[in-house]
Amino acid sequence: MNYKDTLQMPKTDFPMRGGLPTREPQIQEKWSEMDIYQKVQDRTKNKPMFVLHDGPPYANGDIHMGHAMNKVIKDFIVRYKSMSGFNAPYVPGWDTHGLPIEQALTNKGVKRKEMTTAEFRKLCAEYAWEQINNQREQFKRLGVRGDWENPYVTLDPAYEARQIKLFGEMANRGFIYKGLKPVYWSPSSESALAEAEIEYQDKRSPSIYVGFEVQDGKGVLEQGTSVMIWTTTPWTIPSNLAIAVHEDLSYAVVSSTQGTFVVAEELVATVVEAAELEDAKVLKVVKGSELEGVQTKHPLYDRVSPIVIGHHVTTDSGTGCVHIAPGHGEDDFIIGQKYGLEVFCPIDEKGCFTNEVPKYQGVFYDEANKAITERLGELGALVKLQFITHSYPHDWRTKKPVIFRATAQWFASIDKIREDLLKAVNETSWLPKWGETRLFNMVRDRGDWCISRQRVWGVPIPVFYAENGEEIITPETIEHVSNLFREHGSTVWFEKDAKELLPEGFTHPGSPNGKFTKEQDIMDVWFDSGSSHQAVLDERSDLQYPADVYFEGSDQYRGWFNSSLTTGVALTGKAPYKTVISHGFTLDGQGRKMSKSLGNVILPSKVMDHLGADILRLWVASVDYQADVRVTDANFKQVAEVYRKIRNTFRFLLGNLHDFSPSKDALAFEDLREVDQFMMVKLNELVEKVRNHYEKYEFLSIYHAINNFCTQELSSFYMDFSKDVLYIEAPTSHERRAMQTVMYETLMKLVVLTTPILSHTTQEIWEFIPEVTVESPQLLDMPEVVKYENASALVAKFDAFLDIRDDVLKALEEARNSKLIGKSLQAHVTIYADESEFNLLHSIQESLEQLFIISAFTLVQGKDKAPSDALALEKVTVAVAPAKGETCARSWKVSEDVGQDPDFPDLNLHNAKIVKEHYAHLLNQEG
Repeated sequence: MNYKDTLQMPKTDFPMRGGLPTREPQIQEKWSEMDIYQKVQDRTKNKPMFVLHDGPPYANGDIHMGHAMNKVIKDFIVRYKSMSGFNAPYVPGWDTHGLPIEQALTNKGVKRKEMTTAEFRKLCAEYAWEQINNQREQFKRLGVRGDWENPYVTLDPAYEARQIKLFGEMANRGFIYKGLKPVYWSPSSESALAEAEIEYQDKRSPSIYVGFEVQDGKGVLEQGTSVMIWTTTPWTIPSNLAIAVHEDLSYAVVSSTQGTFVVAEELVATVVEAAELEDAKVLKVVKGSELEGVQTKHPLYDRVSPIVIGHHVTTDSGTGCVHIAPGHGEDDFIIGQKYGLEVFCPIDEKGCFTNEVPKYQGVFYDEANKAITERLGELGALVKLQFITHSYPHDWRTKKPVIFRATAQWFASIDKIREDLLKAVNETSWLPKWGETRLFNMVRDRGDWCISRQRVWGVPIPVFYAENGEEIITPETIEHVSNLFREHGSTVWFEKDAKELLPEGFTHPGSPNGKFTKEQDIMDVWFDSGSSHQAVLDERSDLQYPADVYFEGSDQYRGWFNSSLTTGVALTGKAPYKTVISHGFTLDGQGRKMSKSLGNVILPSKVMDHLGADILRLWVASVDYQADVRVTDANFKQVAEVYRKIRNTFRFLLGNLHDFSPSKDALAFEDLREVDQFMMVKLNELVEKVRNHYEKYEFLSIYHAINNFCTQELSSFYMDFSKDVLYIEAPTSHERRAMQTVMYETLMKLVVLTTPILSHTTQEIWEFIPEVTVESPQLLDMPEVVKYENASALVAKFDAFLDIRDDVLKALEEARNSKLIGKSLQAHVTIYADESEFNLLHSIQESLEQLFIISAFTLVQGKDKAPSDALALEKVTVAVAPAKGETCARSWKVSEDVGQDPDFPDLNLHNAKIVKEHYAHLLNQEG
């Protein structure tokens, strides 16, 4: 007869090849039909809430690999939480206002100046929605589960209405004010910028040393002495109103052939070398505090530049005498306020000089550097001109340099809430831990937040002005504007005049004629997204404030983490998050930023089209996301190979459960053999380990734990020797049902453990598992950790056995290489073991022939009894010889009892008995 028909070979329709690019969209369609998001929410609605609040990506362009990594990790977190006892909603969001969309429309040929502001804003909104819809489909293709039909969008009227209320409440508490202060100004964008909108690039700048001649030395400095300053911005010299020194520093009066100069004593040698002063000698030294009040003459104009005290002055660079232009620097401004200096800023919004400096009127500031430097030279004030390349602030959108420029802007006060902000930082959990220090230092050192922008695509600053110029921000006006925005959207601000936007019958003592005007500036986009804790968490009934987790890229310490903290603390006294997690950037294989110009971009869509979303998801799990991550095609190929091994593990498990009914055939733990109990304990250890890693957001550790379990405990051991049991033993035999019980438990737990990561694959597997009753593994809880008696003793025993098994496998490999045997089933293995290993092997209840996958086995106590040709290994000494007898035609084992059953002369007695007892129907068919 054909013995193959008597073997219990694996049977499953679960395909070996994933075919993910084709199969995943079908699975996603099924999720959509079953409304999986709502089903999960319904299942967990009465459980404690866990909210991961989505930091909104900007609605412009296709998603890149950084977006993919961000959204996939969020999906890991939310899926795990919903499977571990929490109601974990996920509401995705989009940031939609700001310059990039204005610029995108301009690039498409929109003539901004040929239409009204309202018309242009309508085009901006339409463009934003196009981008949202495009990105939404790409995020969904990643398998990210969320409330995609009800996202939050910063241009949504309800969102804008809550943002207005937040602004109004901060104003009511005295945290919002208008002031003339130097702010980062982008001439290329013609707008103020926040610190979060600044990036640093190298720039070549003139480096000049300039002498300010002493007019009144106050008895400390002699006539003819000059105070030397150093600057890399000659264009700010016309705005100079003072020179700052540090009161605790010592200052040297240095004579040279070029003149006599005052510089910090510590910097004399450096300055003499840099300025190339000849025959330099220190004439005397004075304290900085003695110099306060000394008057110098401005080198370009007939006005005084007094010496003032500045605590920001250091000896890190320059001369220790700092040029002060209150209209062009934050420290300069603060000193100017202390000494009553004018906030002089003769630069317009385009970066050109105004008529306040007639000689340079209309000249772009950077181009004025040369003319001003030459004029200083003509007047004998220029000591030295050099050029240096240094890190300089740039507009992160236009990539052009920015300047400090004093303008009338709206600010959110940091000073008034700084201590509360720092306390909130300390009360928040940070991952990685250095995030706390980073944000703490930012908050500690930052100035007030400039929140006004001179653009049109954004949320208007809801401020009115009376006829006398008085600012109007009252609870009544805020409530009214908020309601208008909720009903009509914020574009109504640009469609109606001030009177129509105010409450009906509104009066104000500053407007006796009933006339009002309105603010034209919009809010910083970081105020938009920084309002999301109110506009989303507090607004929506399915969420809660504060969020459990904010998870974004490490650039958001100066962005969303920061702005959310400021508005949250200003409003509630607490941070809007309990935990902040950050991830690094995705770079190319050489560690460079991905860009179209470099041609080094790897798009998520391409990876999914070629390999599938689950490969991309598994890759995300395989990287240390807290650091910068390099992305190459080779990375994905490597992860695809790991995926193939995991998938084949699932397929093997499924194939060997084709005749197994969990409800009828499963055995209790105590009824399993020792080796099966050992595997159940190892599976339980995996459950505990993976759950702990999920709790700590350690996805790389999960990746390694799952991969190692599949390749080592399962593939290299349990599944390796199981074939001689699963295929050959009687279908309902105890040892076969025991192994099927373990495999069923392993399959179920592995599926559930990996569902947050390989969500498409586990859904596919789910269709092939016997007797499942729910539609998706997403609707299950994570497996619980079980307390097994004697688990540690069992693990210790079999870990020691596996060390011996490694020795046996080495010996078999050597025997194969020397052509002594072919397959391991042709071998007779003799182990010579000392007492500890002898007793261990003697105590193993299972067939050691099966565990070693050999045909015959002999155990001898005492390594010293081994013959000289035996192989001495780490734990035992092993001798391999060809097994005696014939090969059984059914099991392929070599046995001396083959042929002893007259009915089956080509089988050993054990296999002949199985065939007779369990395959009579086949015998009848043949006979």
